[in-house]
Amino acid sequence: MASHSLPPLPEQRVIIQGGGDAANTLTCTARLGLNPRLISKIADDMPGSSILRELEADGVDTSVLVVAKEGVTPFSYVIVDQKTNTRTCIFTPGHPPLKPDDLSPSNLEDAMRGASVVYFDGRLPYTAAFVAQEAARRNIPILLDAEKKREGLDDILVFARYAVCAAKFPQAWTEAPTIGSALVSMLLRLSKLKFVIVTLGAMGCIMLERIDTERPTEEVDVDSSLRSLEQRKDNTVTIPICILSVMFLLSFSEKSMVFTTIPDTLMSELSVHGFTAVLDQMDF
Repeated sequence: MASHSLPPLPEQRVIIQGGGDAANTLTCTARLGLNPRLISKIADDMPGSSILRELEADGVDTSVLVVAKEGVTPFSYVIVDQKTNTRTCIFTPGHPPLKPDDLSPSNLEDAMRGASVVYFDGRLPYTAAFVAQEAARRNIPILLDAEKKREGLDDILVFARYAVCAAKFPQAWTEAPTIGSALVSMLLRLSKLKFVIVTLGAMGCIMLERIDTERPTEEVDVDSSLRSLEQRKDNTVTIPICILSVMFLLSFSEKSMVFTTIPDTLMSELSVHGFTAVLDQMDF
């Protein structure tokens, strides 16, 4: 990661550390006292060794991490402009990529033993779909971090019980006209999905949850409900808050669901590009 203020160039400074959605999530959960394991692949090179040390130092189980004798560990060069508070990421994919043949049945069994949820970051979708099928066969809930449309991502989405999406993903994936209708559409298309969240940066996030209960009598428009929740926000409050709707029948979907908005929070700060995180001892 390079942090700089241009010009002049001499004021630039470079920080080398881990990063990536899956490993960040596992690092966070390990620091919270859980027992996460990472399924991914690195190379036997300097970045790979650094990543391994960071993960193990934070308590992440790397026993099923695949280390290639030759190749390149995934690497991102992140340019942070402190004046504009923006960043630019230059990503170098890992080689060779993780393939299903890299994961023996005993390794998968060890990775999923006792797991309460399996988290995917949407990368390496062919291999991730293979692992998702194994998790689904064991009835382990799947949490998917859907950043953007990727080839093969649908093969993981169909197994997901929980989805956390970047701001543009729901509408890009469903082609719905609004965020609200896109979230409803995702729950309609993905029968296993219990809830879907879309993150909105400084605006917080929106959660739509499927509720298994008797059908409510009140019917409302999903976008009208979202606007109503927005009006209830107190912009003077600086701590995270949660604004709940009552349970209702969405006229768009004929499903009983509940809307929630909560401010977005940064989950963690460390580790590598991985693709699957297996978490122990977590209640969902």
